[in-house]
Amino acid sequence: MSDNQCNVDSPLTFIYKEVDGIRVLLDVYLPPDGVDQQFAQQVIQYHPAVVYFHGGGLTVGNKRSWFPTWLKSRLHARGIIFISADHRLIPPGTGYDVLADVKDAIAFVAGDLNVQLDQELADLGSGSRFRIDPTSIGVAGTSAGGFCAYLCAIYAVPKPKVVLSLYGMGGDFLTDQYLAPKTQSFLRGREMLDPAQFSEYMHPFNNLQSTSDSPLVYHPQSYHIPGYPANPRMLISRLYLQLGVALDYITGQHEPSLSVALRKAIHTGDPFDEALISDHKIIFPQFNVTSEWPATYLIHGTNDTAVLLRESRNLHSLLLKAGVEVVLEELPGREHSFDYQPGAELENERSFDDIVQFLYRHLT
Repeated sequence: MSDNQCNVDSPLTFIYKEVDGIRVLLDVYLPPDGVDQQFAQQVIQYHPAVVYFHGGGLTVGNKRSWFPTWLKSRLHARGIIFISADHRLIPPGTGYDVLADVKDAIAFVAGDLNVQLDQELADLGSGSRFRIDPTSIGVAGTSAGGFCAYLCAIYAVPKPKVVLSLYGMGGDFLTDQYLAPKTQSFLRGREMLDPAQFSEYMHPFNNLQSTSDSPLVYHPQSYHIPGYPANPRMLISRLYLQLGVALDYITGQHEPSLSVALRKAIHTGDPFDEALISDHKIIFPQFNVTSEWPATYLIHGTNDTAVLLRESRNLHSLLLKAGVEVVLEELPGREHSFDYQPGAELENERSFDDIVQFLYRHLT
C-alpha cells in the first residue's frame, strides 16, 4: 500500500481478497479527527461505516468511478467512515462472483480492517483515532452498485444495518428492459451498438481475463464523437440490454439462454413460474426479500431509461409486504445518474440530507 497517504481527503487502499490472479481492493476514507468534538483525547474510537459500490452495469468501473462526493462529505460530517469497494466485473465474471466479492468485502471491513488500519496509520505516523465499529456497517450503491447493496442485505455477515440504493438495478430483473431485444434507441436516445465491434466481450469468451478495475476513459474533443467512451466496457452493459441477453451474462447461463426462456415466460399472462430461475434464484434480489432485510432508502428518477423506476417500485412493494422499514423517493423528470449532473448538489440538497439522516439514524 505504498500509495497510501496520511490525508483525510485521500483514501487508504487495502486488498480485501485475492482471486483469479487479481487483487480486489477497497478505499477507506476516514473523517477528519476534528469532526467529533466530544472526544478531546486522542484515543481510539469505533465509528459506523458505510460501504459503497459503484455503478457501471456490473461491466465497468472501479472504486473511484462515479464517486459520490456528496455522500462521503455528509457522512464524514457525522463521524461516519466512508468505504468504496471494487468487485469483479462481468464478463468474464458473473453475478456469483459479484456476490462472493461483496460478501468478502463486508467480512473484511468487519474483521481484519481495523488491524490493518492500525498498522497502516502507524506506518504513516498518523494519529487518526477512527476505527470501524463492526456492529454498525451500512451499504450503499448507485445503479449496478444497488444490486451489490441488495446482495449484501441478503447474504453479508454481519448483516448491514441499513441499505441505500440510488436507481439500483436488481429490484425487478423480469422485465423487457433486460429480456427483450431492442430494434431502436431505448436508453437516453443513444445510438444502437454493433455487436461485431464487441466480440471480445461476447460469449463464448476467448481468454478474457478477470478484472475488478476498468476505469472510465473517454475520447478527446477532437474525436468524431467528442467525449465518446474509449473503454469498450463502458458500452457493453448497454449492448447486453439491447440484445436482451443481460441475464445470460449476469447468471452465466448462455446455453441454453436463460433470457430466451424468461422472455417468453413473462408475457404468457400466467403467474411467473419461479422454477425457471431455480438454478439462479439466489442472485435475483426480488426473490430473496424477507423480514430480515435491513431498513432501506430507495431513490429513483421517474424518467430513468437505464434502470427503470419499476425496479425500485417493485422492491419497495416487496419490502413493505415483508414488514421492512423502507422509503421510496421518486424524483419527477430525473434521468439515470441524476446525482452526477451539473448543479446536482444544489438541486438535490434536501434529498441528500434526508438520505444521510436515514443512514445515521439506523447506524447509531
